[in-house]
Amino acid sequence: MKKKRVACGLPVFLSSRCKIAPNVIYYTIIRIYKRWGVAVRLLFIGDIVGSPGVHMVLENLPRLIEEYHIDFTVANGENAAGGFGLNRRSYTDLHACGVDCFTLGNHTWDCKEIYALMDSHKNIIRPANYAPGAPGIGYQTFPVCGKTLLVINLIGRVYLPDCDCPFRKLDEILSTQQADWSFVDMHAEATSEKLAMGWHADGRVSAVAGTHTHVQTADARLLPRGTGYITDAGMTGPRDSVLGVDKDIIVRRFITGFSPRFETARGDLQFNAVVFDLTDAGTCTAVEALNFWRPAL
Repeated sequence: MKKKRVACGLPVFLSSRCKIAPNVIYYTIIRIYKRWGVAVRLLFIGDIVGSPGVHMVLENLPRLIEEYHIDFTVANGENAAGGFGLNRRSYTDLHACGVDCFTLGNHTWDCKEIYALMDSHKNIIRPANYAPGAPGIGYQTFPVCGKTLLVINLIGRVYLPDCDCPFRKLDEILSTQQADWSFVDMHAEATSEKLAMGWHADGRVSAVAGTHTHVQTADARLLPRGTGYITDAGMTGPRDSVLGVDKDIIVRRFITGFSPRFETARGDLQFNAVVFDLTDAGTCTAVEALNFWRPAL
């Protein structure tokens, strides 16, 4: 049986003085300790899939921002509109509940509303290594805690539609853009390509998180030169599914080679995200993967 943590010592003494429960003081001290030396705490939410994923973010993000003292939240929203792109309703709801910036991927153009959204909202970022002339922007700088955060979206070339080289594109962006912190969403199919991007960016950006495969990897770590890294942040959406899609549809497709249109699964919901602690020097000192779920209501 798990024992309940009981506050003692300093928390009990302070409680007697200020009439606040000892355990409240204890956990407040722990939170302050965890933020010691941390200039910015960044939350990145893995691919949000359909209305179940949007609902899971609306239900949990405000609490997580408060509990983890999050300063800035980025979310991959390319599957938020029924699994295909980002629409105005999903954007409005997610932004209102605390998502500061949206990255995209290979489903960027699936929803026709995205063109007008990108024109009017500069916190929506599509892959920067799309061909020149593509609508929208591939990176953006945001004010955070009196300084600046550069968010970059890239897409891989292995098993995905052809695009410009993401490695050279990152070099190009970093040669022209200056910011106190920088974050890269590397949207790619191959783990090797995402790992290679992590090593390519190590010491040059604050954090790199992979997306697209919808399965959170168990390799959250600090790279040698101070870049926080995870190969895939995972998926926020239906838990009893195949990458967010109704599992029966996908099983049938593997067996018969044919299936009807993909539909977002229902049932239990999961939340996948990553927390990066960034310093004034622009490096990352801690990476924590978040992975929790709740049963269907």
